[in-house]
Amino acid sequence: MYAVIVTGGKQYRVKEGDVLSVEKLDLAPGRKAQFDRVLLIEEGGTVHMGTPYLDSAMVLALVLENFKDEKVLVFKKKRRKQFRRTRGHRQPLTKIRITRVAPDRSRLTAADLAEEKPAPVEAPAPKAKPKAAAPAAEPAKAPAKAPKKEAAKPAAKPKAERKPAAAKTKKASKE
Repeated sequence: MYAVIVTGGKQYRVKEGDVLSVEKLDLAPGRKAQFDRVLLIEEGGTVHMGTPYLDSAMVLALVLENFKDEKVLVFKKKRRKQFRRTRGHRQPLTKIRITRVAPDRSRLTAADLAEEKPAPVEAPAPKAKPKAAAPAAEPAKAPAKAPKKEAAKPAAKPKAERKPAAAKTKKASKE
């Protein structure tokens, strides 16, 4: 038995036990995903097609992990204009395992549809701060030196007045 489902704007042909990567789903690993946009189901030689979707069909999956795809480089260039840009993109994806293909939702049990909560991630216990002992006596410090008196700097002397530069004259051209 297989089904054709739509998710993330793409169509996938799936059967029970398949592991595939789809566009990112907002589900944590360990959660169940339900796909109700089923286009087609083949069941024992009988093909059921929807217009566009089968109303009663559903595909169940288990989210295995969320990850990023390999980097795709995008390079732009305009010749003779000294313009080049290189950008990279990593598409977020979700890896799922198909657990059930049901041509009729009424065949699904409550256990199939029940949402299992992932095991809570335990935060590390805060470390206990060691209790401060009685403050130790501070070591004797050397006596502070008296600040040095800065020698009086002589006032800046005004620069000698400059003579105005003589105007340059143009050379007489020979005629």
